[in-house]
Amino acid sequence: MTGHEGSSRRAIEVAPLQSRGSLYGFMLIGRWPDDTVEWAKFLVLAVRMAAVPGLLGASTVFRIREELPEDPQPGAVGLVVAEGSLVGEHPLRPGQFAEATPPGLVVLHPPRSTPRTLPDYEVASGCVFLPGLPHLGLDHRAAWVQADVDGTVTQLISRGGIDPAGNADTAALALLLAA
Repeated sequence: MTGHEGSSRRAIEVAPLQSRGSLYGFMLIGRWPDDTVEWAKFLVLAVRMAAVPGLLGASTVFRIREELPEDPQPGAVGLVVAEGSLVGEHPLRPGQFAEATPPGLVVLHPPRSTPRTLPDYEVASGCVFLPGLPHLGLDHRAAWVQADVDGTVTQLISRGGIDPAGNADTAALALLLAA
């Protein structure tokens, strides 16, 4: 993943992390994405991983973390790690991240949890929500991606100035962040 075309800035590398055969998260190496478009590029990679059969069992919320594990890979800048599910046996609670608000949340949906827009065509989907401070003039930003098991992107949307209530994923992620 690279930054703006023609830029001499350092590339953003993304390394998927697994635990017990399931997708646990991602390590970001080099630098953080600068804007919503770069976060959308990250999300394309993440949704492609969510589309791999058996790698993601259910819709899962991931926290963007600036902390690194002990002995991180050289050049690592942060992690995007699984925190839990939106629904199911042990769902995350509204306001769960309010005390230590992360710079953003990501939700990934495996193909069986993503509504089909075309018959017989399964896609995984995801959303990255980057909360702003609207009362200070910093808008909420988000990106949405859908991709099939072959990695073909079937939908890509990146927006600033969003109303979190306007989309089910952003509404759920904003609720997790709300105090």
